[in-house]
Amino acid sequence: MRFVSFVVISGGQRKAWRKTLNDMQKVLVSWSTGKDSAWTVHVLRQAADVELGGLLTTFNEVANRVSMHAVRRALVEAQAASLGLPLIAVDLPFPCPNEAYEARMRDAVAAAVANGFTHVAFGDLFLEDVRRYREDRLAGSGLAPVFPLWRRATPALAREMVGGGLRATLTSVDPKQLDRSFAGRAFDAAFLDALPSGVDPCGERGEFHTFAWDGPMFRAPIPIGPGGIVERDGFVFADLLPRNAQ
Repeated sequence: MRFVSFVVISGGQRKAWRKTLNDMQKVLVSWSTGKDSAWTVHVLRQAADVELGGLLTTFNEVANRVSMHAVRRALVEAQAASLGLPLIAVDLPFPCPNEAYEARMRDAVAAAVANGFTHVAFGDLFLEDVRRYREDRLAGSGLAPVFPLWRRATPALAREMVGGGLRATLTSVDPKQLDRSFAGRAFDAAFLDALPSGVDPCGERGEFHTFAWDGPMFRAPIPIGPGGIVERDGFVFADLLPRNAQ
């Protein structure tokens, strides 16, 4: 089967997008906890023939937090519950050499295929090397990668998310690309207006990461509260707490 990127504009492109979706069966979503993952779920849920079967997230098994983004496991579980999707957790050692990461991801992919998953959806936007890496690693696995948001113009996409009711908070910032004061801010129109030129509005180059806590993809908002802000390993992290943990 030929896979068509999910760039929806009009006419023939929309027809091609629908043809790909109609070929799909059971889809796993690579879940980073942020806005792009959440919007991927939103887009896929608009296709009647797509069965979303779960969320795949990697955790630092020592810190019990999402790898890289450092979101608490309890908050990810709350997201999954509000989305009505099972969470498939891949626990990674810390430190985690690349060989260990790839071995555990191979096991997770094999388990997903054994459980009937046929596709995995990623929220990647335009980084070709990231897409190639995913495609290369999944080749021949039985789990085909799809990219629902690929090549969407990020300024328009960011505004579409905000206008569509997505609510998210910045949980990490790369201070080499964006001032540390942005950590902990809401991802909203005021934030987008305040971004310096050269910073991608969706943070696709790693300028920032978010935690999505409300929007049309969720049954109910995830209650959160602010934790501390720390600088670690060259990044600024804004910790979020489950509301009942304050």
